[in-house]
Amino acid sequence: MKIYSPFLILFATLFILSCKKGTTITSTITNSDTSYNALLIPPTLTGTNFNLTLSPSSKQFFKTGAATATYGYNGQNFWGPTLIMNKGDNVQIHVTNGLSDTTTVHWHGFHIPAVMDGGPHQKISPASTWSPNFQVMNNAATYWYHPHLHEKTFQQLTMGAGGMIIVKDPVESALNLPRSYGTDDIPLVLTSRRFNSDNSIDVSTHAYGDFLLANGTINPQISLPKQYVRFRILNAETERAYNLGYSDNRTFYVIGNDGGLLSTPVSVTRLLMGVGERYEILVNLANDAVGSNLTLKSYNSNQKFGFPGGEPASSGDFGSLLNNTDFQVLKINVVAATTNAVTSMPATLVNNSYWKSTDANTSITTAINGGQGGSPFYFDNNIYNYNTINQTIPLNAIVNWTFTGGNIFGHSIHIHDVQFNIVSRSSGSIAPYEIGWKDTYFIRLGESVSVVAKFDDFADPTSPFMYHCHFPNHEDGGLMGQFIVK
Repeated sequence: MKIYSPFLILFATLFILSCKKGTTITSTITNSDTSYNALLIPPTLTGTNFNLTLSPSSKQFFKTGAATATYGYNGQNFWGPTLIMNKGDNVQIHVTNGLSDTTTVHWHGFHIPAVMDGGPHQKISPASTWSPNFQVMNNAATYWYHPHLHEKTFQQLTMGAGGMIIVKDPVESALNLPRSYGTDDIPLVLTSRRFNSDNSIDVSTHAYGDFLLANGTINPQISLPKQYVRFRILNAETERAYNLGYSDNRTFYVIGNDGGLLSTPVSVTRLLMGVGERYEILVNLANDAVGSNLTLKSYNSNQKFGFPGGEPASSGDFGSLLNNTDFQVLKINVVAATTNAVTSMPATLVNNSYWKSTDANTSITTAINGGQGGSPFYFDNNIYNYNTINQTIPLNAIVNWTFTGGNIFGHSIHIHDVQFNIVSRSSGSIAPYEIGWKDTYFIRLGESVSVVAKFDDFADPTSPFMYHCHFPNHEDGGLMGQFIVK
């Protein structure tokens, strides 16, 4: 079956709509085209000393019209370099703010002291440098860095500020897995943007973009070798969830999630990813002919009510041209296998031992409130206050933390400092690929989800960690709290 570019379909749809009374096509839509663009692979920085500078930039997203004003780290025109670190290393990072506004940089998923975490309290003024240092204690996995300034996270992320972090360790390195970065080990940052008629990014408080961006690339394609290939996928959206699968419905394998490898590979044909979540997958291209192609898609049509991006509207604050559709994420062109290609998959990966509900000696329940009539969401009837400590957790406590989803919508919940294990979902069973070390999860409409984590190593009576919805517009609006460990 021939696979048509989503932008060809989009243009045809809009052309039909334009024939109806009162409908116009903006210049942003008409200057898109049906050609594919090479997937950008972010450059890497490796070692124990890292220098990052966030600055204004510009990117030519479209073939015609003006370049788009963006943000990027280290001279990149959207996003930033991938940082590669080793577990056990002591790293020093210097972050320089080249913007005219204050920023922060949060090391998402890292288990580090609160003063190094890069939340709203670790502000970096314009033309100044913040220099955190810490030991990398996390397992091998895919993490990321991004701004976390209260009421500015949405704007700075939307403009392109962010980047991936890959942590390596001896356990992962001993496995026969693809790890040639950019060849058979592919970083894939998924998000979308809405553009104004002058090609500028729309930074109004809308939930969804109209154009899928993979590593900042519109309509991306990549050539991949005829062997097992690893994708490190990050959902860096504002709100949209992704229900990923391949155009031929092939089985692929989840080998890792937020905080490390799973105990064994999990076979799937669909993978649901909420905002902020990361998954590592293997796909076997060994049986595909050289010169053939397939498509990674998101099957987002006909989802249950409350699924972010399932709304039927095509415009407005909660509308998008991608909403409630099955859309293309990445075209894959199959080429010859590499030397020393990975042609088999390990049956087992690591020996994980997860916290259980019965291990917990402390319990916390947090309710998601608000959202009615366009009002902000908040936790426990309190909008975030910079000076309020919402929870105090004893050092070394093993906590069963339950979030209740309220009404209106689903959310992504992120807890700083720890990797946790999801132990229950009121809506039913936990997906097998979710059984692993997590720092972010999607909570469905009306659902209650419980996780268990141990809050060890770092205590600070004055410097808080954050917990929040990872929809940046929601956290900016007040769906965020803070806790101290003491």
